[in-house]
Amino acid sequence: MSKPAIKALSILELLQSQRQISGADLSQRLGIDRRTLRRYIAMLEELGIPITAERGRYGGYMLVPGFKLPPLMFTNDEASAVALGLMAVRALRLADTAPAVASAQAKLERVMPPALQGSVQALRETAVLDTPEQRWAHAGTARPALTGELTALALAAQTQHRVRFRYTPQDGESMQREFDPYGLVFSHTRWYVVGMCRLRLAIRSFRLDRIAEVAETGIAFEKPDNFDAAAQLQHALATLPRPLPVQVLLHTDLASAAREVGRYIGPLVETEGGVRLATTTTSYSWFARLLASFNFDFTIEGPPELRAAVQEEARRLARLAEI
Repeated sequence: MSKPAIKALSILELLQSQRQISGADLSQRLGIDRRTLRRYIAMLEELGIPITAERGRYGGYMLVPGFKLPPLMFTNDEASAVALGLMAVRALRLADTAPAVASAQAKLERVMPPALQGSVQALRETAVLDTPEQRWAHAGTARPALTGELTALALAAQTQHRVRFRYTPQDGESMQREFDPYGLVFSHTRWYVVGMCRLRLAIRSFRLDRIAEVAETGIAFEKPDNFDAAAQLQHALATLPRPLPVQVLLHTDLASAAREVGRYIGPLVETEGGVRLATTTTSYSWFARLLASFNFDFTIEGPPELRAAVQEEARRLARLAEI
């Protein structure tokens, strides 16, 4: 390949890797003067690659937004990062993307040099992503979030436009909802959209695997300043209504409690003598096993049923220790 062609392709690679780059920066990186740079830019334009130039102190060269460039060029580290990302998408079931992931992997590996192909293949065959178990639904009962719904809600959240969708709760009939999406969160193997439900006029979180037929309404909304979708979802999951009340004083600091308990079990409040966990559960036996796993002491403030469950768990462990 001729030296001018190599220089032109190097310019193209730099333009792909950055939104905008100044002429001075391009010239310095390639070791050429500005006049030669303009000649290479013209060469790329003759090949049909749309490049725009902005004059001025903060100007520079950039590819036209939306242009689909066939020969994407990656460094070895970039290609490995993309391969790992595709593995994560498939392992975490981020969306219904299995065919697209397989196709993208095949395209990526087809154009790699042999040494890099071997590295990526080794990652795919030997690296395992140990994904978290599904804690909020029975295994196998939910489908992944549909890519179309995920993208539509992300765009609506970015542009702050209200949407309408069909939502099917776990126990109930599907119904239409109008919703102002503030943000999307992936947590515990699930995608959630968080925002203002126009039916309830309150902040709500909806699982994307139960959402279908997302459509924009054309109505704009204003998102609250500094809204934290992840924190809101965390609070919503921690305060889900469950039938059995629990109140425990944890003899530790807030950071240690959050690390061991997790923010999704219930709200943690720092108080005199430790951290209070006041929440609800569906099983005192399960909660007793959770308490037994902590590395710090605790005081059960109520109810008596939880204290009895912890005593039963203690007898079980003592019995097992004697076997």
